[in-house]
Amino acid sequence: MPTDNKNITIIRSERKTLAIQIKNGEVIARAPKRMKEKDILAFIASKETWINSHVSQQLAKKQEYEKLQPFTQDELNALAQKAKQLLPAKIEYYAKRIGVSYNRITIRCHHTRWGSCSENGNLNFNCLLMLLPDRIIDSVVVHELCHRKHMNHSKLFYEEIAKVFPDYKACHKWLNENGAVYLSRLP
Repeated sequence: MPTDNKNITIIRSERKTLAIQIKNGEVIARAPKRMKEKDILAFIASKETWINSHVSQQLAKKQEYEKLQPFTQDELNALAQKAKQLLPAKIEYYAKRIGVSYNRITIRCHHTRWGSCSENGNLNFNCLLMLLPDRIIDSVVVHELCHRKHMNHSKLFYEEIAKVFPDYKACHKWLNENGAVYLSRLP
């Protein structure tokens, strides 16, 4: 990855440190507001080996995903049926543990989300959850139910999750590393 400015986005904020992220082959630098651009670019240049490695990994994964066959409508319908049978019991169990209520449960085929929770307490889940390990499904259910207490991703929100699901960070990491392969197969 040449460190010319073409594939670099600099996002400035109140943060105190400089961080680099690779997303879709683009370098995203998150920097303190007052940091000089030349210092940011020098830091990025010093991380060129790391950047090249991650860009290559992302491209390889993308090529892998493109080889996978999309799910058929019958497969998606079967996953949705399975989710309608399995998820309500999990949701009820964890809602009691967290101490929250909820309204409607909807199962869909989302291209980008595993679940969501509305302000009214309506829960939406991706039918592809049925392909994931059970503890990952549980972590998504707990995540969405904790939004009934905190409709954000604040420190308090994650503390609420940890009370019920201490293994959450490992599950979230697994989903970030492996979830895209399932989503990539949606038609």
